[in-house]
Amino acid sequence: MATHTIRIDRSKQLHAEPHTGHNRWHPDIPPVLRVDPEDSVVMETRDAFDGIVTPDTTVDDLRRLDLSAAFSLLHPLTGPVFINGAEPGDLLEVHIVDIRPQPFGFTTILPRFGFLRDYFPTFFVVRWSIDGASAVSRDLPGVRIPAGAFMGTMGVAPSRASRKRMAAREDELLRRGGVVNPPLARGAVPSIEPLASEGLRTIPPRETGGNFDIKQLTAGTTLLLPVDVPGALFSAGDCHFAQGDGESCGTAVEIAATFTARFGLRKGVAAQRGIRRPQFERTVADPGAAALPQRFFATTGMPITREDRNESEDVTLAAKDALLNMIDHLVAERGYSREQAYALTSVAVNLYISELVDVPNVTVSAFLPLDIFV
Repeated sequence: MATHTIRIDRSKQLHAEPHTGHNRWHPDIPPVLRVDPEDSVVMETRDAFDGIVTPDTTVDDLRRLDLSAAFSLLHPLTGPVFINGAEPGDLLEVHIVDIRPQPFGFTTILPRFGFLRDYFPTFFVVRWSIDGASAVSRDLPGVRIPAGAFMGTMGVAPSRASRKRMAAREDELLRRGGVVNPPLARGAVPSIEPLASEGLRTIPPRETGGNFDIKQLTAGTTLLLPVDVPGALFSAGDCHFAQGDGESCGTAVEIAATFTARFGLRKGVAAQRGIRRPQFERTVADPGAAALPQRFFATTGMPITREDRNESEDVTLAAKDALLNMIDHLVAERGYSREQAYALTSVAVNLYISELVDVPNVTVSAFLPLDIFV
């Protein structure tokens, strides 16, 4: 087992250091690093807006922004990391070891962005000072937000076939009037073609992970991602110091951070069990997570039907997807019938709206408490 490090220059934006990361999903983006299973990687990461917001940023500064240009730069990710031996059909284990925040964070309200975008057409900014244990701000006096750092975006590369399929279904949704951010070469890293024009935007999560903003993915939790390409090509970024479930205004306490993960592989498990969405688990009790089961297994759901039709911001469809994925897990892992599994979800599984704003794919997580099993 070895430890590897990907360093960045935090004074520079991603486009000035393209060898450290990317802001689109594409299978042909070359890896930054190659590691073995059980190796650990320390990844320095940029904030979601790639340094546009600073401790000196004002509301007037936000008003002067070219928002379309700013959104083209969203989610500068560090990676990809090639995991030796990972093959399509495997399940990648991402053991979240540590997340160390930088001392500055921000929360913004931007027009045409966020769950209540029809009600808040104005600009607003909260600039946070972070001491590692909590965040405070003169822009939002009277509160101290406790630490709950997690990576908002973690994922692996889609295959060429998956990228094409995902792009096609999102284009079909856009033509039906759904809220979609289609591929855009402007601001893309890598900027070379055809990657810039073909790469999927990082705003929504998809089957291979991405921007799912699940606040429970803190240190001690393991993320499980279905592998779609050789080497998996794992990347991460968009760290949040703290967030409410839903991330209602579109931003949390956004920070740059240093993320440490250890990788493992469950060979063939994604293919054998038909796992179509990210999953995650915590098998060791977390005393700081009083609102959740101490040990849990969770599935995720998105507004994508089993027939691969994408809907826009459909929480009901995402909840159904999360529950169906949990039923599949209970049948495969615990040996229950589908009827038994469905009944168990009704008496023990909790649904959380993880995020409402990463259009078109809102995310619902279904939490199964592990301590119920005897």
